[in-house]
Amino acid sequence: MSLKPTFQRWYGRHHKARVTLGRLFTNMATLETINFDNKVLRTLPVDTSEENHPRQVRGACFSLVKPTPLANPNTVAYSKSAFELLDLPEKEILRDDFAEYFSGSKHIPGSKTAAHCYCGHQFGYFAGQLGDGATMYLGEVVNKKGERWEIQFKGAGKTPFSRSADGRKVLRSSIREFMCSEAMYFLGVPTTRAGCCVTSDSRIERDINYDGNSILEKCTVILRIAPTFLRFGSFETVLPMSPESGRKGPSDGRKDITEALLQYTITEFFPEIAQSHADSLEDQSLALMDEVVRLTAKLVTEWQGVGFCHGVLNTDNMSILGLTIDYGPFGFLDAFHKDHICNASDGNGRYTYGKQPEICKWNLSKLAQAIQMVLPLEKSKPAVEKFDEIFNQLYMQKMRRKLGMVKEEDGDKELVESFLQTLQEVHGDFTNSFRSLSIMSLPGCCDFKDNYEAVLTELVAQGSSVEELKKFYKPTMHPRELQMIMMLLQSNPQVVEMMFGGNLAYQKQMEKMEKMEEIRNLTDDDKKKSDKEKWEAWLQKYSERLEREEEGLSKEEVEDLNMRRVDMMNKTNPKFILRNYIAQNAIEAAENGDYSEVKRVLKLLETPYSESIHLGELTAKPEEGSSAVTDEQVASSSSSPSMEAASTLKQSLKSITGMAYDGRPPSWAADLRVS
Repeated sequence: MSLKPTFQRWYGRHHKARVTLGRLFTNMATLETINFDNKVLRTLPVDTSEENHPRQVRGACFSLVKPTPLANPNTVAYSKSAFELLDLPEKEILRDDFAEYFSGSKHIPGSKTAAHCYCGHQFGYFAGQLGDGATMYLGEVVNKKGERWEIQFKGAGKTPFSRSADGRKVLRSSIREFMCSEAMYFLGVPTTRAGCCVTSDSRIERDINYDGNSILEKCTVILRIAPTFLRFGSFETVLPMSPESGRKGPSDGRKDITEALLQYTITEFFPEIAQSHADSLEDQSLALMDEVVRLTAKLVTEWQGVGFCHGVLNTDNMSILGLTIDYGPFGFLDAFHKDHICNASDGNGRYTYGKQPEICKWNLSKLAQAIQMVLPLEKSKPAVEKFDEIFNQLYMQKMRRKLGMVKEEDGDKELVESFLQTLQEVHGDFTNSFRSLSIMSLPGCCDFKDNYEAVLTELVAQGSSVEELKKFYKPTMHPRELQMIMMLLQSNPQVVEMMFGGNLAYQKQMEKMEKMEEIRNLTDDDKKKSDKEKWEAWLQKYSERLEREEEGLSKEEVEDLNMRRVDMMNKTNPKFILRNYIAQNAIEAAENGDYSEVKRVLKLLETPYSESIHLGELTAKPEEGSSAVTDEQVASSSSSPSMEAASTLKQSLKSITGMAYDGRPPSWAADLRVS
């Protein structure tokens, strides 16, 4: 008697058994045998209705949905290391049908698509229900290490939370999120990952400049990966009516929803808390708040350290695990300004680079309010108040590493602040200026004088030109408009708040006008002379501080310490970041069907702290009249201090447009606007 038919029936019914058998000898999955275990849908309440139209979803954390297929999907790029988290080898990614699976056009066996219901405080006001309007939970993958990874589609179609939108994302925004997710991971910043970017022949209308001139753009889907995408806003669905906005959560007053979310979060992602406070959910929730405060402080420390500006720090964009999530109008600092705004829609400057720590703390206070039915505010408030102390300690640790200081001194904060103040005054490049400090030797080293002059020259070179300064300080309002605002501020300030963003927007415009008047007759020579004097003053203080690093050491010990501090600095100050203009070059090439620049930039960003980058076959073709640069030349340049080697390195790291990836951005980069 043959057992084959019986086995086939059993084999076809049980996906988990099929996964186990399929991976028994390979330890790797196929697209058909990904090891899904969709625990969150078994644990948290799921919407009983499957109607897929805009509606309030009450009493549920998820709504079941289905992705909308795309026409002729094709893969733009993928992250091999991200897919390894799911046990998917590269040969599976290179399959002809891969793009169908990861565009939502073909069902991935074992997945169960759903949209998450959450709320949020947006730009300071409670917005009520938001939810996954363009994102879909696919499931949770348990890999061979026992790690659990939630995966999502972004841009796969409409959900009950899409409101008036279409649930789609376009190629340009998808490339930005895909590349930045991976860039942040390799920078060492806590982040969600991105597995792939898949575009299509399907088109959707978008008004890029919000001027009524819509264009058709390619529908694109990215795969996002994280332990969970639960956020502060996940807990805000129970909030009552806000007196300021008139909005409330769809599950207002539902303590059982709060309890379910807290229990799931603590059990799954903070098991040590569950074990140590097993008898009290209130005690567990307090320990959770302590941990979320710490993780959030660590996250924003890392942002400040690499000059990252999130752009939309609403509570619905704050991960409960302290991860960077929801990459939208983000940006890395070019010329440093603490009030840099990367989001063109943030007219009031709520989410500037310098305000990010303050806003993160504010968001933590909103999380505390959201869970107060379980954890009273009088108990959670002290946990939130610890944020400043934790952040300041972590921030100074980070800045000491960036400046190459091993010892701790009381005056270090002033030294850091004076560096940033000088950097802002000269309008110097944030990334390159910090990186250049590793040129500076300890005063006791034999090459100190030469390297002092070299770092001074480099710092001056990283300052903006007068033309760039004038572009930066050019007012965006006409003088007549400013005069009208000034009159309204005296007679009807509420109108100014509604129409122009309030008094702060007016003050910023006036400051720009004053600055423009100051630099009206400034020449580049005058600016360089002034910049040099400012840097000499700071380097004098820096040298004195470095002298105290070597106190009590022999000459050999000083040289050894210098090597270690330079290594520490170069592992903390990146050489390569995803600047807006680099992303823009990759996007423009991709929109014309050339994905090589996306892949090249992704490869570059995998080693952001290295002088030695091996692009291999992805190396950009040399400009006419120049010769190609080999990987061997690049590798040798990283260990040689010669100008010739440095020049070779610069040649090898040029983009598709011929611009160096690690150089100061071109002047046109200042005109890029992301919203």
